[in-house]
Amino acid sequence: MNLSAVLIRKLEDIDPKMKDVFLCFMEEVDEKTRIISVGRSDFDELKDIVRQLAETQNRTGHRIEELAEAQSRTEHRLEELAEAQNRTEHRLEELAEAQSRTEHRIEELAEAQSRTEHRLEELAEAQKQTEISVNALSVGMKDLRSQVGGLSMTVGYGIEDRLMPHLHRFALQEFGIEVTLVDRRNIVYPDGKYDEVNLYVEGKKDSLPVFLIGESKAQPGKKDFDRFAKRIERLQNVLKGQITAVMVGYHYTPEVEAYASRLYPNIFRYKTFQITAMG
Repeated sequence: MNLSAVLIRKLEDIDPKMKDVFLCFMEEVDEKTRIISVGRSDFDELKDIVRQLAETQNRTGHRIEELAEAQSRTEHRLEELAEAQNRTEHRLEELAEAQSRTEHRIEELAEAQSRTEHRLEELAEAQKQTEISVNALSVGMKDLRSQVGGLSMTVGYGIEDRLMPHLHRFALQEFGIEVTLVDRRNIVYPDGKYDEVNLYVEGKKDSLPVFLIGESKAQPGKKDFDRFAKRIERLQNVLKGQITAVMVGYHYTPEVEAYASRLYPNIFRYKTFQITAMG
């Protein structure tokens, strides 16, 4: 069986199975051709057969070219699909890595949240302990204020007790008052409220009723003068007579002295030794 060089080249480009079918076909044709006795009477018919075979071969060659081109397009498409698959796998790997990073970040955030919640619990416990300490301190401060108040009252009463024996002479020498009563007294008002007067002196001056009202503190402050001035205003509404107001203390700071002189010039200031030295 003799094949043209062109046909041989084209056979190399087609699918192996198609190639085998075509070769088998060509062998069978070749075999049939050899065993046919060609007579002169059959020559024209043989020529026609050969022509038909040639046309069939041409069509077959053309078909082989088409199949080769289709094969080439198929291979090109397969390459494109392979590249697309590679790109898809690469993208999937990137997505998997991104997912892994996201999960890792979520774990980190969960751990941070856990630490935050633990810290909040610690702060809440610390706050609770602080509140307990503040409550205890508040109770202690109340006790301390109570003790200081009691101590202040004790000191005040101690000063008053020391001054009581000297008030007759003091009132007479300083203010010309003839004393008829020295006392520590509560002055009750019509509404039921009252003021405690620590140094209460009744007497007469020029045959008129007068009162010496005193307040005693270890170290009088500005607020002591404010409260004492308001008390004198209230007493003037109920005591029938002239009132002389006296503040007595162991010591006055310069600031308090300036404050009292500016705002309360009608309140006389004395130190304890000035009164006790009068005998």
